[in-house]
Amino acid sequence: MTKQVWRGGNMLYPLPAVMVSCADASGASDIVTVAWTGTICTNPPMLYVSIRPERASYQLIRESGEFVVNLTTRRLQRACDWCGVRSGRDYDKWAECGLTPAPAAKLELAPVIAESPVNIECKVTEVKELGSHHMFLASVEAVQVDESLVDARGRLDLARAGLTAYSHGEYFELGQRLGTFGYSVRKKPIGAKKPAGKKPAGKKPAARG
Repeated sequence: MTKQVWRGGNMLYPLPAVMVSCADASGASDIVTVAWTGTICTNPPMLYVSIRPERASYQLIRESGEFVVNLTTRRLQRACDWCGVRSGRDYDKWAECGLTPAPAAKLELAPVIAESPVNIECKVTEVKELGSHHMFLASVEAVQVDESLVDARGRLDLARAGLTAYSHGEYFELGQRLGTFGYSVRKKPIGAKKPAGKKPAGKKPAARG
């Protein structure tokens, strides 16, 4: 495999393209689309979002110390893109995209997007001013999940949601499942049949006749 060497840049893809909702004490609220986001800790549960200081949502989050990460789906993809290229200083993104602000369970100011299947409520614990973007480290205070994604055994089935991802300027809907966590080392049940057509390694076929 022949490779080219490029200068350092952001090439970690795919990423979740999420809509981050926020508000301040005066009642001003906004939605900003963020791809620079991810999990940073399990216990306590924490995540981050990185936002340019010039974005309208940045100041709302900086002042309130709250935000909600709303997962996006195929149905929400147009709104997700629109909220990423328009400014909250010029538009009411809720009205323009037909989205509904709903109360968070644990936050005082930031609303959740009712149309999103999963809303992750966050409180800022630290802000790192890194350069073009400032990183908001945050604790996850609560998660709201659409009941349609919970199966009969109470397990979350995100495959039903039609979640989308962002990869180098393009959006994609998540597709075929290739495995589950740990499947590569999981022991097969006793008595499970070996795949047809495969012979034990290192042995020659028995002579016939």
